[in-house]
Amino acid sequence: MSTQVIQNQSLTNTSSGFTRFWENVKAIAGPYWYPTNLNGRAFSDVIQAWGMLVLLILLIIGLVGVTAFNSFVDRYLIDVIIQDKDTSKFFSTLSLYGLGLLLITFLTGLTKFVRKKIALDWYQWLNQQILEKYFSDRAYYKINFSSDIDNPDQRLSQEIEPIARTALNFSATLFEKILEMTTFLIILWSISQFAVAFLLTYTIIGNLIAVYLSQELDKITQEELESKADYTYSLTHVRNHAESIAFFRGENQELNIIQRRFNHLFKNSESKIDWERNKDIFNRGYRSIIQIFPYLIFAPVYIRGEIDFGQVSQAVVACSMFANGLATLIDEFGTSGRFSSYVERLADFSDALETVTKQPENVSTIKTIEENHLAFDDVTLQTPDYEQVIVEDLSLTVQAGEGLLIVGPSGRGKSSLLRAIAGLWNAGTGRLVRPPLKELLFLPQRPYIILGTLREQLLYPNTNHQMTDAELKEVLQQVNLQNLLSRVDNFDTEVPWENILSLGEQQRLAFARLLVTRPSFTILDEATSALDLKNEGNLYQQLQETKTTFISVGHRESLYDYHQWVLELSQDSSWQLLTVQDYRNQKASITKPATNTQIQINESSKDKPQ
Repeated sequence: MSTQVIQNQSLTNTSSGFTRFWENVKAIAGPYWYPTNLNGRAFSDVIQAWGMLVLLILLIIGLVGVTAFNSFVDRYLIDVIIQDKDTSKFFSTLSLYGLGLLLITFLTGLTKFVRKKIALDWYQWLNQQILEKYFSDRAYYKINFSSDIDNPDQRLSQEIEPIARTALNFSATLFEKILEMTTFLIILWSISQFAVAFLLTYTIIGNLIAVYLSQELDKITQEELESKADYTYSLTHVRNHAESIAFFRGENQELNIIQRRFNHLFKNSESKIDWERNKDIFNRGYRSIIQIFPYLIFAPVYIRGEIDFGQVSQAVVACSMFANGLATLIDEFGTSGRFSSYVERLADFSDALETVTKQPENVSTIKTIEENHLAFDDVTLQTPDYEQVIVEDLSLTVQAGEGLLIVGPSGRGKSSLLRAIAGLWNAGTGRLVRPPLKELLFLPQRPYIILGTLREQLLYPNTNHQMTDAELKEVLQQVNLQNLLSRVDNFDTEVPWENILSLGEQQRLAFARLLVTRPSFTILDEATSALDLKNEGNLYQQLQETKTTFISVGHRESLYDYHQWVLELSQDSSWQLLTVQDYRNQKASITKPATNTQIQINESSKDKPQ
């Protein structure tokens, strides 16, 4: 009874797994081959893709047809040599046979070329669709907080191309080999019906074994993809944090982490090798039996004079083609495990990108209004998971050209308020009034350094903005980076800036962007924390000269000199808004020690043993 239950559960899991796999394939392939969205692929592109697919099908049919025709030419050629012994017939038949081989060679090359072109076009389209989802509505940012998707960079760079390539290879190979096997079975049927019956029975048994082998290989392949992604990420992590690791002398710990992940990858690879060994032994043995089979069947018949030698040769060729076709199909089914893993991971990734960009139902969000000023109106801000309140009932307005400094204990949500202004976090209630995001410039504590030239670094994010070299040099002079040009040839030199610039230089480079862009509103999250007071003062003075409205987060008392207002956040989600002078007075009254207390401490210290 229990065995029956287990078998039923296994069948159910297999059925549901196949259904889920098929749904994932349709979700990935459907928009390319059968677009239903009006904003989807252009009709001309769809027609071109189908035209290439029809061409591929015709080429495969032609290839199989010429191969089958050449088997008859080969049979006739052998009869001419053995029976007719006619030289003129021999050369004419050999010429026809050679022409067939030449045509087979040409069709084989053209078929592979068309297959790769279709796969490349599909890959390009699929990659573009996923990238658009990834960058749409800041999904690349939100997915780090709202999803358990691992290694999105590897899924984008390494796991999209194999889907298109493997799908085309598998489909084209399946069609070609089934057509080829069917064609040669018909040829074999004309010679011996018993041989066809044997091959069909043998094929069914072989496919059942192949399916069993491929199912276990699917699980191993999925684990291999995940462990390979983890291993690759650990190496990238070391490269991105090389200086920190060097300061901490953490080489041994990093090596242990990388080695641990590699060991996991190694074990998966060992398991895969074991299963591939079983598959290869089965595959080779399967083909060997088919190669022996025609001699057992047709040699006695030829000896008895019931068929000629040309038919024996054609039967051997037919069985060999059938065996090769079947072996190729078994190999393709073996790679289907990797294909299904890629499809599942890409489908999960695509679904996660759509999920994180959807507005949650039955939850409250801060209403955002775009106007040419900045204000909080009774705003209660929460973390994206709604588990913690950051600030309650915040109401304030930042006047044009003024500066607001946000202070408070670490971890109390100072940077979270900036995320709310930027539209990254909106969990909570109330109303936020802010200018359009294109008029805001954000300067974080660790500036974002792009992969590009010095000119692109300075113009970012408006890299289409035009400025002369002289103007850019003046900007570098203003932020005390005039010596930066001595390290490179010119403004159009591309080097790994993140590695050659110190954190202080990176922060000054970020301020240079501010002077280039001259936004109406600027957000600074401890943007001068790595600078000395002189450089900090120089940058904030230039910031004030731009007449921009700005909000800063910081701990230094020196920042008070450049702001008009201070917003202090407290541990209990409360807040207070004061002028800079009132805040200084309040802080001074709290920190100033009482005279009597000081005298009492000095007196009591006399009684303590020295």
